Amino acid sequence: DGDSLSVLPAADRAIQSLAGGIVNEVETGALAWSNELALHVIEMKTNGPVRALTGLHQAFQGDVTRLNALLTPLGGRLMPTAMHPWMDPERETRLWPHDDSTIYRTFDRIFGCQGHGWSNLQSMHINLPFADDDEFARLHAAVRLTMPLMPALAASSPVMDGRLTGLLDNRLEVYRDNCRRVPSVSGRIIPEPAYSRQAYETEILQRIYRDMAPLDPAGVLRHEWINARGAIARFERNTIEIRVLDTQECPAADIAVAALVVEVVRALTEERWCGRRHLQKWDSGSLQRLFLQCVRHADLAVIDDDDFRAAFGFPERGPRRARDLWQHLIETLMIPHPDLPAPWQEAYRLYLRRGSLARRIAGALGNTPAPDQLKATYRRLCDCLGQGTLFDG
Repeated sequence: DGDSLSVLPAADRAIQSLAGGIVNEVETGALAWSNELALHVIEMKTNGPVRALTGLHQAFQGDVTRLNALLTPLGGRLMPTAMHPWMDPERETRLWPHDDSTIYRTFDRIFGCQGHGWSNLQSMHINLPFADDDEFARLHAAVRLTMPLMPALAASSPVMDGRLTGLLDNRLEVYRDNCRRVPSVSGRIIPEPAYSRQAYETEILQRIYRDMAPLDPAGVLRHEWINARGAIARFERNTIEIRVLDTQECPAADIAVAALVVEVVRALTEERWCGRRHLQKWDSGSLQRLFLQCVRHADLAVIDDDDFRAAFGFPERGPRRARDLWQHLIETLMIPHPDLPAPWQEAYRLYLRRGSLARRIAGALGNTPAPDQLKATYRRLCDCLGQGTLFDG
């Protein structure tokens, strides 16, 4: 809502304003918009795969401007970050009621979608392609190893229920527990070390389908997208979809994060710092422990595993902050590029100077922010999204 900044369940009306009718997806040129489970969330995505990320932040920023203009007559505006800071999901959740509503009703019947982990979360997805089992094995190992570090880079959800909770990535904290009725659906968020399609389908997907069958006898949710791990194999399009990155304050920051993650994963698949056997040796439990540290502390999480840091080419021994490891990766993989876009450089410099967006938001709010202070800070964040500028806190 443009005045109160409370959630406005108007995604269908915004899409209708552009498409002339209520549809699940509308193409805008290079991009497309589509519905999500909650009626106050709209997904923006590339209209098919792209070969490079350069220039994409301008395309997304253009569509942000366009969508904000459509929301203005509806009394709304777009808000960034990965969670609405004071939404009451028990009271305010409205599910998408149009096409595909059977899927959402089934999710709601089985899991109950009136909670933060379902209706109050926004993330950035990256789909990375593979051609065959060999590429899948390399890519899955590289993504698994990088996942624990991603909240340290991208956390943007320090506020929930109108207060700072002490965690910097509340979205991932509530997300990892939203399928507790059927634990195999999300597992440990870090996926199991499955390195072929057959192994993945046997060890992960078939187990989910078996566990879901008594609750979903019609098989409405019997698709690979029911898998709620933080990175999932999408064999229907031969990609691995990364889901653990919080949405940032503007498209330039989002694409800078995406570009960095892509280059880190690429370097690992190419065995730049360690061989395939070393990449594949990590069990989900040890990776999850580090992941949870980064969910709580983001860029200041302590990484005390020399072997883990060495897998990313980090030269020093002894405990280091996650931000130190990301600084090493930024300086190694991104800064040397002669054509690195200026907005990405600015985003990296701000991260290294002031930390994750979640830390900057928390710093702007102080320890016990009053409602007016919360509203003023998140209005600034809305302005950052609308204007395409970074939030320095």
